[in-house]
Amino acid sequence: MSDGLLDRYDALLFDLDGTVYRGGQALPAAAEVVDRAHAAGVVVRFVTNNASRAPETVAEHLRGMAVRADAAEVSTSAQAAAAVLRGRLAPGDHVLVLGTDALADEVTAVGLTPVRGFSADVKGVCQGLSPKMTWEDLAEGALAIRAGAFWVACNVDRTLPTDRGLLPGNGSLVHALRVATDQEPEVAGKPATPLMDQSIRSAGAARPLVVGDRLDTDIEGAVSAGVDSLLVLTGVATAADLLAAGPHERPTYVAADLTAFDRPADELVIRARPGWAVTVDGGRVTITGDGDPLDLLRTLCAACWAAGGDARALHPDPAAAAALTTLGFRIG
Repeated sequence: MSDGLLDRYDALLFDLDGTVYRGGQALPAAAEVVDRAHAAGVVVRFVTNNASRAPETVAEHLRGMAVRADAAEVSTSAQAAAAVLRGRLAPGDHVLVLGTDALADEVTAVGLTPVRGFSADVKGVCQGLSPKMTWEDLAEGALAIRAGAFWVACNVDRTLPTDRGLLPGNGSLVHALRVATDQEPEVAGKPATPLMDQSIRSAGAARPLVVGDRLDTDIEGAVSAGVDSLLVLTGVATAADLLAAGPHERPTYVAADLTAFDRPADELVIRARPGWAVTVDGGRVTITGDGDPLDLLRTLCAACWAAGGDARALHPDPAAAAALTTLGFRIG
C-alpha cells in the first residue's frame, strides 16, 4: 500500500478560506488532519493572502472552529510585505500604510515607521486590504508612489469571498493605483514567492506540500516555489477550471476535500487512473469507462495536458457523462 501525504512531506502549508474553513465553519476533516500532522511531527503553517488580520486573530478564528493553531503557525502576506520593505529600506524609514492597523503593526515589527499620510519623508508604500479604505487613502498612496516611494502590495487578489458573494479584493484597489500612477508594485502574497518562501523558511521544511483551493494563488504559488501541491475542490477552483489550467497552475494532486489525507498519496496524483480511458485527437476528447469521478478527472487532466491542454470537445460514453456531470461539467 502506498504511503500517505503525511508520510511524504515534512510540512503542510494550508490556505485558509475555501481550504480549512468556509466562513465560520471548518471544512470536512480540517481539524483532524491538523491534529494528525502534529502527531506525526509534520509542521503546519496557515498561509494566507489576507493582510487585514494579525496572526493571533487568525489563530483565534481557527481555534474557535476546533482547529489547532497558534500565532507562530500563521504566515500572512502582511508579514511578507513588511519583510520585502525591510530588505529595500533603511531602519526607521517612513512607510505609508494603506491597510489595517494589523498591517501597520507588521511594518513596525521590522523596524520601519508606519505613517498614514504622504510627505517627503515617505520612502515606501505598503498596500493591503482594509474595509475602511477611502479615496483619500488612495490619493495619499498615489502621491507617494509618484514621488518615488517603493510600493509593495500584500496581494493582488481581485476578489474577496464573503458570505454575501464576491466583493472587491486588494487587487482591485491595487489596480486603481496602477492606473493612477503608471507604476507596478512588488507583490508579496501568493502567487508571488515572498510569502511562500517565508512560510517554507518558517517551517524549516525540506519537503513542503501546499494545500489550497485556488489555482491562481495557492497552486501557482507552489509551482513558482518549486514545491508539490494538493488542490481541494471545496473553494474557488472547479473541476473544469483544473482541466483548463495552464502549466503554471497545475497541482501535483487533486481531491474533493481534506479527507484525502486518509488515502494513499499515489491515488491522488494527476495521472491515468484505473477504470477510465481518455484519448485526445485534435481537440476531440473521447472518454470511456466507469468508476470514481475524481479518478476520471485525474485521468482526463493528465491526457489533455499531455496533448497540449486542448480539450475543446468532450465526447464521453454514458458512464463518463454521468461522472462528468457529478464533477460539475456541462455535457451536451
